[in-house]
Amino acid sequence: MLDIRCFEEKIYELLSKNLIRGASHLYAGQEAVAVGAISALRNDDLITSTHRGHGHCYARGAALARAEADRQDHLNQMLAELCGRATGYSRGRGGSMHIADVQRGNLGATGIVGGNLPVATGAGLSIKLRGKDSVVLCFFGEGAVNNGVFHESLNLASIWKLPVIYILENNLYAMSVPVTASTSVADLSSRAAAYNMPGVSVDGQDVLAVRSATAEAATRARLGEGPTLIECRTYRWYGHSRSDARAYRTREEEAEWRNRDPLLVLRHRMAEAGLLSDAEFDQIEAAAKTAIERATEFALGSPEPPASELYDGLYAPPRTTPADVAREAELRGRLRAATGGVRQIAYSQAIAEALREEMKRDPNVFIMG
Repeated sequence: MLDIRCFEEKIYELLSKNLIRGASHLYAGQEAVAVGAISALRNDDLITSTHRGHGHCYARGAALARAEADRQDHLNQMLAELCGRATGYSRGRGGSMHIADVQRGNLGATGIVGGNLPVATGAGLSIKLRGKDSVVLCFFGEGAVNNGVFHESLNLASIWKLPVIYILENNLYAMSVPVTASTSVADLSSRAAAYNMPGVSVDGQDVLAVRSATAEAATRARLGEGPTLIECRTYRWYGHSRSDARAYRTREEEAEWRNRDPLLVLRHRMAEAGLLSDAEFDQIEAAAKTAIERATEFALGSPEPPASELYDGLYAPPRTTPADVAREAELRGRLRAATGGVRQIAYSQAIAEALREEMKRDPNVFIMG
């Protein structure tokens, strides 16, 4: 959590110096949600993220780090990506809102509100079809719950009992629109009842509460019992983006939430339990700041991607092999010989035959509808 906070403070500094281009939506204040939820996952689980996704990306990579060098490398690549450098996770093309780390199970962030909901649902379907017991963690904000794709995704996930945990980060404002102005529902988790799935609201400033709720949901999903909706009530410290002066929030409200800083909540709890002294906390914070400075030096010293690589990686590499081409040519020849070169069929039959051939060729292909 300290790493994420220090990372976001550095991003704010770099934004003010115009060293990061484009929009960037800071996660400071919501760290307990990302850390609590992701700490309950296994190594083979997946996540999808949002435009405010730095905390999700960092927490997932840090959870899988086997040594301090791995954690530093993760920070380096994250910061390089935000700075648009070739050494970033997406070679500088994803930036803040579209960062992805597929090798570590992070299927990526999206700048479209609610855009990752069907991605997570599809990933859950893939897991179920392959007979695995992994789960998908889907982060999204309260601004997404009034989008049609929210209802469509939860409906399908419930019908098919998909292993998806929907993490609703309710930070009270969708840009400048308060949640009370966009929905009459007091507990957004109550929307789960419409899809016959569990829904729970937890304190998003309490990392242990988030972890406990996520762990319970993951157990259900692995047993084949389907999805869960978890509403985490939290608060973003900064504006929606750099240009947001937060005129829609009172300073009294902001001060009240800062007193419930998730870092302070955890620090006080650990101090009361005799698990962390002030000196130890200061050491952890100093180490986090040092790691961020190293990542900054790495990122700003990295090259920008060359223009010659602009179109690289836009399309998946072809999966057709020379053997596939040869077999298709053979089948076409046999068909011509058997039919005199011409066979008239209806479009519907041609489509059905093409689908059948493709499903024979690739076991991952299936039909919906």
